[in-house]
Amino acid sequence: MNYSLLSLEILVTLLGVTVLLADLWIPASARKLLGYAAATGAGVLLTYAIGSGAPADGTAFGGMFVVDALSNYFKGFFLLAALVVLLLTVDLSDTIKGYAEYCALILFATVGMLFAASANDFVLMFVALELITVTFFVLVSYDRTRSGSLEAGVKYLIMGALASAFMVFGIALIFGSAGTTNFYEIAAHQAELGKSPVFLIGLALTLVGLGFKVAAVPFQMWAPDVYQGAPPLTTAFLATGSKAAGFALLMRVAFSAVPEITAHWSRLILVIGVLTLLYGSLCAIPQRSVKRLMGYSSIANAGYLLLGMAAVSLSGSTAVLTYLGGYIFTVLAGFAVIAVISSRAGSDDVSVFAGLGQRSPILATGLTVSVVSLAGIPPMAGFFGKFLLLKAVANHAGTERFFLVALLAACVGVVISLYYYFNVIRSMFWPKSVPDLTPIAVGGATRLALVLSIVGVFYIGILPNSLVTGARQAAAGLAPQSAVAGHAAAASAPAAAHH
Repeated sequence: MNYSLLSLEILVTLLGVTVLLADLWIPASARKLLGYAAATGAGVLLTYAIGSGAPADGTAFGGMFVVDALSNYFKGFFLLAALVVLLLTVDLSDTIKGYAEYCALILFATVGMLFAASANDFVLMFVALELITVTFFVLVSYDRTRSGSLEAGVKYLIMGALASAFMVFGIALIFGSAGTTNFYEIAAHQAELGKSPVFLIGLALTLVGLGFKVAAVPFQMWAPDVYQGAPPLTTAFLATGSKAAGFALLMRVAFSAVPEITAHWSRLILVIGVLTLLYGSLCAIPQRSVKRLMGYSSIANAGYLLLGMAAVSLSGSTAVLTYLGGYIFTVLAGFAVIAVISSRAGSDDVSVFAGLGQRSPILATGLTVSVVSLAGIPPMAGFFGKFLLLKAVANHAGTERFFLVALLAACVGVVISLYYYFNVIRSMFWPKSVPDLTPIAVGGATRLALVLSIVGVFYIGILPNSLVTGARQAAAGLAPQSAVAGHAAAASAPAAAHH
């Protein structure tokens, strides 16, 4: 077997183990060095991933593990998210008990995400998701002295176990009817498998499990509570890396394993997407907790991404990948600020952000850029991503009224989001009462993470060509075996549309 294909996964695992072992010899007064070392290691591996040192395309473990344009696209963003979160931990290291373990767990969760990006088999998909989920069980409840964190951990554990149960039962039915769990082999026989009720039930149960991971309606109930209760940096990584990993697997299954069935289920995906974005948008309106608001925002954004998948086209898949790229920078900028403020105030109520524009201009800028981008205002990354998603839906609106209704619903969701996002901005710059105007000191590592995130949001919004090109190449490579599968319709999968 060609182990060089797994070089990224192996190196990140070794980095995590090294951080754990180094903690045995480094004194407590120098614990910040571990954070800097872990972030530096993640940065080096990110450079390796996007540079010439990245593994060439190929497969391993008998075709279960694949390295291609899509996997490389996601792996870069997973490492970037890990880098920023590790940087953010440095200035908060004194408040994190077991700091080395926390950094190591972030790296081990990243390993699971890297495997998820390359999963080409239902078994490896399940193993990768379990590595991510089990790690987050610990990360969510890491603040053991706070009941909210423990409660969030229990809820995430229960809902995660339920999602895993659905998924493993679905995979068992898929294997029983198809005789294989490999995506390429299933794609080659999907015409016959599409007529098997057992296979379709198994596929539906597997997608239910993935629906839990991305917080799509009706499997979204865990997200607001977990986002609110978990430590802010855990929530940041959960909202970026974990969600992106869920969509990476959704796209693999939908467009590599069963592209023809996905084309037949496009209306169902569309309905779920509309319900998800409207639920998230409407429930975010009355929220006072900024972290809980971000939880409902995450649900709404999952809805927009599902609309792009429902388009079942190269443009739709490109839009999904582009949006995820900008979304990672946007959410990290917001949670960097939330982490600093909530750690000082002991609360994430919107009132504690009052007067932030005067107390810390850089923090106020970071949170403003984040919520404005999430609202879809130009020239931020969120605007361009939503524009591409709505454009992909609009391409079908002229011929299918379902897509026209979805387009109108998405526009309504955008309008609603302006209210609750700009309520945060109003509190920062125009508070109702005179707030505490004590200046807030921001550490160097936090400043660096904020600047990276803010620059990323503006760069993607103003100069999106390089990201769109990479997203298009990744989307076009979703189903390289399409010729073997013998697709009946050219539009049934992004790759088929490309060819």
